[in-house]
Amino acid sequence: MKQPNAALSRFGTTIFTTMSALALECGAVNLGQGFPDEDGPLEIRRAAAEAVLAGPNQYPPMRGIEELRQAVAAHDRRFHGLEVDWRSEVMVTSGATEALACCFFGLLEPGDEVVLIEPLYDSYLPIVERAGAVARRVRLQPPGWELPKDALAAAFSAKTKLLVVNSPLNPVGKVFGRDELAFLGELLEAHDAYAVCDEVYEHLTFDGRRHIPLITLPGMRERCLRVGSAGKTFSMTGWKVGWVVAAPSLIDAAARAHQFLTFTTPPDLQRAVATALAMDDGYFSGLATAQQGKRDRLAAGLTQAGFRVLETAGTYFLIADFRPLDPDGRFTDDDLAFCRHLTRDVGVAAIPLSAFYGDAPPQGCIRFCFCKQDAVLDEAAVRLQRFFAKPSVSHCTDVIG
Repeated sequence: MKQPNAALSRFGTTIFTTMSALALECGAVNLGQGFPDEDGPLEIRRAAAEAVLAGPNQYPPMRGIEELRQAVAAHDRRFHGLEVDWRSEVMVTSGATEALACCFFGLLEPGDEVVLIEPLYDSYLPIVERAGAVARRVRLQPPGWELPKDALAAAFSAKTKLLVVNSPLNPVGKVFGRDELAFLGELLEAHDAYAVCDEVYEHLTFDGRRHIPLITLPGMRERCLRVGSAGKTFSMTGWKVGWVVAAPSLIDAAARAHQFLTFTTPPDLQRAVATALAMDDGYFSGLATAQQGKRDRLAAGLTQAGFRVLETAGTYFLIADFRPLDPDGRFTDDDLAFCRHLTRDVGVAAIPLSAFYGDAPPQGCIRFCFCKQDAVLDEAAVRLQRFFAKPSVSHCTDVIG
């Protein structure tokens, strides 16, 4: 039999699906896959329901309905001072992952090089490779996740077409500062390259930090494609409504891919997201405040259980070093095994940090998701504290994996 596409088949099932299945099998508290366990504001859901009933429910314009494209442009002006022509510089997509695929497929040729910063969201590499491009990976290291400027400069070449920038960064919660972004901008200009900016957590920054879109820096307006997501901002991850903001020539390139992928996004959800983006400032600041509180709540529980919790400046994930709980080094080189151990024996699911690196990941680190109800976070903390305080029987007797 002829084999399926090698660029995709070699990646197998995502770690998020794998760990969520194990969590379900074992009845574990799932702090692995990154989705809230409460739906977003009622008024947004009501707007979607009313839009379905009112119609129309036929194909909307390929680049998105006018109301949502206008709302995206108004949002970027309001929060980032970015002036955007909604007609020629905004495109709606079926989620941010599709937006990323449109950018990659629309811009990359076989043999082009793409600079990726590790740890990286798991969809980047397979899409880049399926487009025929070559990934040049540069890694950040714990605990500070500082930008390795020398390594980044060395990764760029005459073949570099794209840099992918994820800020705030999943999985480690790093928020890139202006100086770091300016350095990246200098590299883009020096090598005549573009940047795909994954900014889906733009409203989830903590401790007074502010998200700065790379596209707003001098010289970057014609080089950046900025990707946003309603799913993360409004706790509606199942809706899959995203968008791209970029100069007309770049939007045109992404649209040529979009028309052959999903083509359109449900019009009722688009209308609801347009309503959501116009919500008052209190919603957006309240979202960050609420998630910062959840971050602190889980961090305290993990620390009490014996983990070493690393700083988290944004997103709704935090990284914890489990090596203080593994004095014999049984799991030092196998964070996936430790996550399976937590899920089966403790009843708490997490994601191994190695899933976000190509090879030789930092040792002893796993990712927890804290965008859950307080009672869920507390239950996870209690299970961890009880287990690591004294020997415990296995939580899951019928295991998988």
